[in-house]
Amino acid sequence: MTTNPTTLPGGTWNLGDRTISRFGYGAMQLAGPWVMGPPADHDGAIAVLRDAVEQGITHIDTSDAYGPRVTNELIREALHPYPESVLIATKVGANRDADGGWPTARTPDDLREQIHENLAALGVETLDLVNMRMGDATGPRPGSIAEAMRALVELQEQGLIRQLGVSNVTAEQVAEARAITPIVCVQNMYNLANRWDDALIDELAADGIAYVPFFPLGGFTPLQSDALTGVAARLNATPMAVALAWLLQRSPNILLIPGTSKVAHLRENITGAALTLSPDDVAELNGITGSAPDFRDIQTRRG
Repeated sequence: MTTNPTTLPGGTWNLGDRTISRFGYGAMQLAGPWVMGPPADHDGAIAVLRDAVEQGITHIDTSDAYGPRVTNELIREALHPYPESVLIATKVGANRDADGGWPTARTPDDLREQIHENLAALGVETLDLVNMRMGDATGPRPGSIAEAMRALVELQEQGLIRQLGVSNVTAEQVAEARAITPIVCVQNMYNLANRWDDALIDELAADGIAYVPFFPLGGFTPLQSDALTGVAARLNATPMAVALAWLLQRSPNILLIPGTSKVAHLRENITGAALTLSPDDVAELNGITGSAPDFRDIQTRRG
């Protein structure tokens, strides 16, 4: 497999000691409906993972909770042994129950078990990047991240983790985590209509820390806005292409991980994110506002 991340929209970012493509790939959609069970099209899932790498993507986001275990096993089948250029980021801090829910699991024993499950499913001795997921299915929640981060630092010292990040967190939890150990990224919900992390993004950019928006296109509730539709029409582009391009232009530390289970859609996302938005386009898009998200659909709905 050959990779050339410099040809992708946004170029590259130094994530700690690794240089990766700013345009990445999120594997969550490879699992079955509501992130449970195997994909309807196994061969298609393998094909999109391999095409992502062929297109130059070197940042793949996953979690052993997806499926559960489904996406990690697909990644291993499609890409192992992994190209040296490819960084696989995973998350810990939640499990899945029989009803498709996402119960929190972040005691030190929980985290050790999840790390070893990720190692086994991905077929590696060391995980490239582990994001500590806080909050719950409704979003970030207040509370200390210290015990969880110290447990992951201990596993990092054992050689099981290279780099650490945090996910679904408040700004206060980011600061607390950074006081314990270096982190290379923050992964929170953020998109054109949901921008409460604007100040945090700017702070992280100044310190060379990546920000990875999940649900960059709105998640289970796709972005809808007259302004977005209008800009897209002027540019002869799709609204989703404009939303991805806006994120890349928002700040150089933003890394994209849009997901899809189809090769054609993956390539459409890459092409769309390469749009150049004018200052007038950006000003119009910056006026879009939305309400606070409700993640409970992810926890309670399933196919």
